[in-house]
Amino acid sequence: MSDDNNINKPLIEKINNLEKDYDGYFSNTQKILLTTDGSITAILDVLHGKIDLKTINQYHTEANKDIAELLNINIGDSVIYREILMYKEDKPLIYAISYIPVKRLPVEFEDDLLKEDIPLGRILRKYSIESRREVKNINIENPTERLEEIYKTNEEFLARDYNIIKSNEIFIWIKELFPITYFK
Repeated sequence: MSDDNNINKPLIEKINNLEKDYDGYFSNTQKILLTTDGSITAILDVLHGKIDLKTINQYHTEANKDIAELLNINIGDSVIYREILMYKEDKPLIYAISYIPVKRLPVEFEDDLLKEDIPLGRILRKYSIESRREVKNINIENPTERLEEIYKTNEEFLARDYNIIKSNEIFIWIKELFPITYFK
C-alpha cells in the first residue's frame, strides 16, 4: 500500500504535530490510545486487567445547535449525555463524555446504557452491533475543574474525539481524555 492510500497517515501527522507543539514525545501506548479505531476498553483490559467503569453523570437532553451538528441530527432531538470514568482499583485511567442520539438506539441498548456501569464497547459487543470508529480530533487540552478533581493534577491532558458509525450514521460521539503523563 502506498503512503497516499494510508488512511492512518492523517492521524500519524496529528500525533507528530502534537509532539512538536508539546516539545516531547508520546509513548507507543499513548499513541495507540489516541489513534485506535478499536475499543479503548479492550486495550485498557489488556494493559491493566479488566477495568471498571463509573458513570459520573448521565441524562436525556435535547440537542442544541452544537450537539445537533456533532451528531448530524435535528436541533431538539433527544440525546443521552454520558460522563464516565474508566478506572482500575482507585486509579482513574480515562475520562470520557459522549452524546448518543436516542432515535438511533435499539431499546435494549438504551436500557443497558442507562441502568448499568458498562463500557460502550462491551454493550456494542453484547448486542453484536456492527460499527466502526472514526477519529476526528487529537489534541492537548488544559484540565477542567472536574478533571483536576478526579485526577488530582493540573497538568495538560491528551484528548481525542471520535464517532462510532453504524449504518452510515453517527451512532455515538465520544471524547476521551487522560493526563499527558499517563501511559508513559
